[in-house]
Amino acid sequence: MARPGVSKVTAVFPQSLRRWRDWRGPIAFPGRKKPASLIYDVDDIPPMAVQIGAAFQHLFVISVGWIYVLLVSNAIGGTSADAQSLIRMSMIASGVATIVQARRGFGNGYLCPLTCSLTYLSPVVLAGIAGGYSLMFGMLFAAGVAGMIVSRVVHRLRMLFPPEVTGLMVAMSGLQLVALGCPRFLGYSKESAAADPRAMLIGLTTLFAMIIPTVWTRSKLHLYPMLIGVAAGFAIGWAMGEFHVAQLLAQMPPGFLSFPHRAAPGLSFKAALLPPFLIAALTASLKTVGDTTLCQKVNDTTWKRTDMKSVSGGVFANGFGSAISGLLGGIGQNTASSSIGISLAAGTTSRAIALPLGLLVMGLAFFPKAAALVTALPGPAVGAMLIYSACFIILGGLQLLTSRMLDSRRIFAVGIALIFGLSVEIIPDLYRTFPAFLKPVFSSSTSVATVLVVILSLLFRVGIKKQRSLELRAGSEHLDEITQFMEDQGSAWGMRKEVVTRATDAAYEVVNNLGLLPLRSEIITLNTSWDELRLDLNIEYSGPAIELANTMPALEEMGTEAGAAHLAGYLIRQYADRVKIREKNGVCRVSLHFDH
Repeated sequence: MARPGVSKVTAVFPQSLRRWRDWRGPIAFPGRKKPASLIYDVDDIPPMAVQIGAAFQHLFVISVGWIYVLLVSNAIGGTSADAQSLIRMSMIASGVATIVQARRGFGNGYLCPLTCSLTYLSPVVLAGIAGGYSLMFGMLFAAGVAGMIVSRVVHRLRMLFPPEVTGLMVAMSGLQLVALGCPRFLGYSKESAAADPRAMLIGLTTLFAMIIPTVWTRSKLHLYPMLIGVAAGFAIGWAMGEFHVAQLLAQMPPGFLSFPHRAAPGLSFKAALLPPFLIAALTASLKTVGDTTLCQKVNDTTWKRTDMKSVSGGVFANGFGSAISGLLGGIGQNTASSSIGISLAAGTTSRAIALPLGLLVMGLAFFPKAAALVTALPGPAVGAMLIYSACFIILGGLQLLTSRMLDSRRIFAVGIALIFGLSVEIIPDLYRTFPAFLKPVFSSSTSVATVLVVILSLLFRVGIKKQRSLELRAGSEHLDEITQFMEDQGSAWGMRKEVVTRATDAAYEVVNNLGLLPLRSEIITLNTSWDELRLDLNIEYSGPAIELANTMPALEEMGTEAGAAHLAGYLIRQYADRVKIREKNGVCRVSLHFDH
């Protein structure tokens, strides 16, 4: 009999399931608390039917990235056969990289699919025009290797990725989906500047077909909003004459099964093109940092900080995807933020889905007719899918962004990056005259905002003092004074509100407890020390060491001076992550440590 939560299919193949579980790694996130909104979280293994259904949902979402391949082919004067070759080779690379990404260590350990990326559009076109497909593939391979190298050091750069930075990265990815989705949703094009009511009807029907099972039902339909939307999109498109089966069949490539091949043989390199490709690789890596951070947060209600080890794996898999795509003859890869949004909407973030999804994407490369059907969804329906997933991505990014206290430095860093990022969508020609090697940065709103927020966040750190002191007098009530002091430092240093509150309460209990001791001096000094990973409070005074209790005081002690001291000592241990008391030459220091 199959175990609960495991389908009959997987129960029939226990060895295969065990090998996949072993390959994807052990439970990788100990201490993690599953959010109530998730039906299957990162370490759950859903029934096989759910895995396959979820894989198809992600397939339709990441297929939007194949549009960029057509843009590349058209820009360099490629033929229809060349475009098909680029798409099919890119699909194989996406499938392999998606599976690798789900493996803890090799990847970030989450369901975080990869697809063709707009980030590489500008340098790839430059290489294609300058030296044809062989140069394009060779430079893309070099960019992928550069991304893999970056992954080996990114775990040491946590100070560059505080939540306000990663939150903006994620939010901008969602806003970019809006820029892609709304024109399609409304039937807008350069040829027709007016919105098309027929397109709006198709888009609205598709959007509400996805919203209804997400909002108003907790049945199994809740797991498949995207498939329901796809079915509705095809149906309403056919009914309104926007989806012609006969025309689609006529446009499909000949043959049911065929083996993909490279558009051109060989790899070549050109040093002059390295700067734009390296910038694209760095920008793609930064986007992966944001996407991985969002995956961490949505899978853990107790999330506090970015796990840089997981990020390092994610950046490695991202670079690996582009490198293998260059070797095979495809286009640059990057994590698909929209796919994370679909996982959130369906309540299914299991990384077990990466295997059937990766195999499905690779398999479609050998069945061109099936791949053509996936990309035949009416444009307004595609726009509805992008808007649907953007809702979760944008709000998820804003939650990350506001999880820390924001001072004027952080407000300017985030605000300036956001403004100039949006300028790419508002005025697309604004950066047309910029040097070619900088074009990858200004190729999308996400790229501009990501690069700017990292640079500005680092710049505005200059001049922030990491130590502050407060002098108090014993025997007085200092709650308001300590609270104001800690809130000021929390805002200036970007501490989590929960850490500020615990540090305030712990410091108050220590100072209040000192009023019960025979001190040789009334002066009590509160010293604070901060870095991105920890907050330390050192409280110094002249007098005997206070006693900290490991248990609550007995009921009969309550209301007495001894009971108050006992309770304060117990609370101090509860508030701080670690406490150390040291007495030397009549001076006592109480050190309170708080992880951040």
